[in-house]
Amino acid sequence: GLHPDGMAKELRIKKGSRLGNCHVVEDILGEGSFGIVAKCRNTETNKIEAVRVYKSEEGVLEVAMDEIAILKRLRRLNPDTCNIVQCNGFFFDKENICISFELLDLSLQDYLQEKNPRGLTTRELRPILHQLATALSHLHSSGIIHADLKPPNVMVVNRHEQPLKVKLIDFGVARLVSAVNQGDWMGTLHYSAPEMLLGEPFNESVDMWALGLLMVELATGCQLYPGKTEYDVLRFIFETQEFGTSHPGYEEDQKIFVSLVKSMLSLDASRRITAQEVLKHRFFAPSLHQNSTDFSARSPVPPLSAASWEERVDNNHQNPASWQSAASWEERVDFNHQNPASWQSGASWEECVDFNHQKSSFLAVGCIMGRARGH
Repeated sequence: GLHPDGMAKELRIKKGSRLGNCHVVEDILGEGSFGIVAKCRNTETNKIEAVRVYKSEEGVLEVAMDEIAILKRLRRLNPDTCNIVQCNGFFFDKENICISFELLDLSLQDYLQEKNPRGLTTRELRPILHQLATALSHLHSSGIIHADLKPPNVMVVNRHEQPLKVKLIDFGVARLVSAVNQGDWMGTLHYSAPEMLLGEPFNESVDMWALGLLMVELATGCQLYPGKTEYDVLRFIFETQEFGTSHPGYEEDQKIFVSLVKSMLSLDASRRITAQEVLKHRFFAPSLHQNSTDFSARSPVPPLSAASWEERVDNNHQNPASWQSAASWEERVDFNHQNPASWQSGASWEECVDFNHQKSSFLAVGCIMGRARGH
């Protein structure tokens, strides 16, 4: 969890502190290596804002300047229709750079934990995916890569309004496509595209990879490619690429969702679906909405089982290996001594699913008890 006291103390900021000329701190919302985010009242407008305060260190200063440069480019976009956080400008507090943003409700990560840690329904996923693809399509057509798309960097505007409205935040590592250097690595390990981890040239399609992983996580409550090092994550990616989409219990919209997610997780970046193409995908066809399964209202449809992701699809150019659960794999096996490619779904996922709670989560990925051969 956050320990807002540490960094806030270092920056000498507390409730009642004044930042710059007209921002009074009402609360510390969070902190990171860069500094803190404070909930402030703007005394000129009387509005509540979220202010990101950067430490005045050399590396951090550069990050702040880079973020401001990107935010200036985003000014021409409408923050509401483009699903991007509204920036109110920047100012100095002593030697610290501060950037002011609209105050939003909570992150997608916190929303998932609060709403259903086991995953959201297709009905809930659809508007979130559409809005994030909208945000990325505007960014990408402006020549910008976000490079750090993940649940904490997507904010819910108001958790009590349905359908949910979300906005993309945190442009701290965003880059111009034209300014990206091969071998640059930024963002967060678990959400990094394979070409980035391999030090290959990359472009805005890394955001589509991260979007695919984010959607799997929202649907299952589990990270798809956990790992502590680039090697771990890469091995995971290459071993689990062969997942199928057919399952007799799937609803039509579930099948279409899975195939859409798979098109975001193409190993070949040039074949990965673009944000514009996602918006035109039949997952958003009106006819599908009306028939959309609302799992909380009806008897449970069999969740997308792990075994169905396991069915081999295209073995021509990818090495088939069995699927393994995202849930903490370290606990199960010592990879130095055992062959990593020999996973079975061991105990079928039904054994660890409580159907009363599982109605809405149709990708029961976390519930495969992956076991190495001989156990």
